[in-house]
Amino acid sequence: MSSTAYADGPDPLFALVDCNNFYVSCERAFAPELNGRPVIVLSNNDGCIVARSNEAKALGLPMGAPYFKCRDLCRRHRVRIFSSNYPLYGDMSRRVVEVLHRFTPDIEVYSIDESFLGFTGTRAARLVEEGADIRRTVEQWTGIPVSVGVAPTKTLAKLANRLAKNHPDAEGVFDLNGPDSRERILSQVAVDEIWGIGRRYKDKLARYGIHTAHQLTLARDAWIRKQLTVTGLRLVWELRGISCIPLDQAPAPRKAIARSRGFGQPLTTLDELREPVAAHVASAAHVLRRQRSMAGCLQVHLETSRFTGPYYGNAATIRPVAPTASTPHLIRLAHQGLERIFKTDHTYRRAGILLTDISPQGSLQLNLFHSGYYDEKQKKLMELIDQVNGRHGRHTLRLAAEGLQQDWRMKQAHLSRRYTTRWDELPLADADRVSTAPEADGARNTTGATL
Repeated sequence: MSSTAYADGPDPLFALVDCNNFYVSCERAFAPELNGRPVIVLSNNDGCIVARSNEAKALGLPMGAPYFKCRDLCRRHRVRIFSSNYPLYGDMSRRVVEVLHRFTPDIEVYSIDESFLGFTGTRAARLVEEGADIRRTVEQWTGIPVSVGVAPTKTLAKLANRLAKNHPDAEGVFDLNGPDSRERILSQVAVDEIWGIGRRYKDKLARYGIHTAHQLTLARDAWIRKQLTVTGLRLVWELRGISCIPLDQAPAPRKAIARSRGFGQPLTTLDELREPVAAHVASAAHVLRRQRSMAGCLQVHLETSRFTGPYYGNAATIRPVAPTASTPHLIRLAHQGLERIFKTDHTYRRAGILLTDISPQGSLQLNLFHSGYYDEKQKKLMELIDQVNGRHGRHTLRLAAEGLQQDWRMKQAHLSRRYTTRWDELPLADADRVSTAPEADGARNTTGATL
């Protein structure tokens, strides 16, 4: 049952590298005056808290809390507030992964702020020292602090990483490779703290007297498989130190692509809604082409606010004649669906699209009445748009249907500069002009300074 990313040679060791308070760390990398101060980052439309510095956590600011409920506390303690700056965070994540590739080619990018690394041979034997070197190098080259969890399996590496952040003597690196120390640690870990064990399984295991990770490792395999399925059995083997989940270095193409976002201001007319729907389609279609796929089904949905006035939400599903990755074609289909579900006398706060029935470009089944998923002229147009945007930045070229001003975009009253992806927002060396983070409810001027 055991399988790893390495067929030959000694057993591998895994390291999970996790960026500490990633969104906050990205902001601090370009504004060192934020170090030691409470900082939070808000979600879309500045709605909820999605990232907190340790200082903000100490103030009792909860993750996911609506910002309006915490505004007074933020003012009293002069908490620095940021809107989510996705271009900056995405680019900083890419830079961190580039640094990690200098330590090993075997990397699985698990999320925007987490990566699994695989090591074998003599490097695996000194992985704790490697972990310390990884921490120093990543922070020196990117400004992002990381924690490193070392273990013989990915599940244990996930747990070790959490201990690396919280254990007082870890200094950012924690090793769960030794069986003796592993047993002692697992006896102190609740089952719902294990990667992959949720509340439902926690309650189920508690009925059988299993409350800790160590107790779970002592259960019989047949019983585990019956209660937790083969996935749960694989997880328990991982807790025992037997690697069953290999590195996923080539993620499978997405089977569905969704784009949805709340509007910065309410929209009431069909023409106003066409722009955000077209923009969502263009973004999803770009992902389709990047993974060399086509979509055979598109769903468009919109909804009003659930908190003001009568609620209305609806969706329409449209199938093209043949699978396609053409942005203009998909936009036309989305607008057709939008016309079906749009109702007057409503104030809309969100719209989105979902592409499904995704298949590789080379697997297109020929249609007697349709020559292909888009003609050669459109194919070249899409390739040109993707090449230009890839070289000069997103939205350098876009379809008119997406709009120019895009006043519907989400509110970002506390947005910092996109330091690494926009020429006009590069950090300035002049100390008198370097942008600073906005205070709570501060207004942002053209340099990003608080007014």
